[in-house]
Amino acid sequence: MVRLKVDVIVAVFTPCALAAKQATREIPIVMIAVGDPIGTGLVASLARPGGNVTGVSNMAAETAGKSVELFRDMLPSLRRVAVLANPLDPFTKPFLEQVQLSGRAAGVEVAPIILAKGSDELETGFAAMAGEKAEAVVAQAIFFSKTVADLAIKYRLPSASVLRSFVNAGGLMSYGADVSHLHRRGADLIHKILQGAKPADLPVEQPTKFALAINVKTAKAIGLTISDSFLLRADEVVE
Repeated sequence: MVRLKVDVIVAVFTPCALAAKQATREIPIVMIAVGDPIGTGLVASLARPGGNVTGVSNMAAETAGKSVELFRDMLPSLRRVAVLANPLDPFTKPFLEQVQLSGRAAGVEVAPIILAKGSDELETGFAAMAGEKAEAVVAQAIFFSKTVADLAIKYRLPSASVLRSFVNAGGLMSYGADVSHLHRRGADLIHKILQGAKPADLPVEQPTKFALAINVKTAKAIGLTISDSFLLRADEVVE
């Protein structure tokens, strides 16, 4: 893309945004659904990004942490939540920090932390979660949703991700920013850049709309009963 001298590079998720930044310091980059733009070094600050990068954060670290609290509310007796993360993803550090922070605040032990580099390591990871008596799992969004959802059902573990697509794939719960809205905001930023604005002058935007979705079919498949009061909190219930 740099060799083609494109006008704007659009990068979705942290690894793509970092790769784009490493490839060029001159072509404008609009990042979309990036978890922690400051912590991963993409921008100097949200208000004044500097350089050639701007875009829209999805606050995925914070919403992943919120999933721990939601599990505690869904399952009042819950005391142990596993985490599935990818050590190769630069977003993993803030992701784990927020999940652990929320676990401490909620009185929930965050363990085991399973680090898997690829799909071939996921089965072993889920077996370890079950062996260590995890009662639920929060999965990093970089993993393919269907594979994680299927394994969570196989091992009868309530599962959560920040992506709404995770629930469509059979995951139990998702809580996160409205991704379609993030893409629309990203399109607005692209338009401004094509009209002559500089990324350094365009503040990085944060999401204003978050949604909780529950898959009750998956709940039944793993033998889990979710209270009506919790289901009423959901923005969407998939049956």
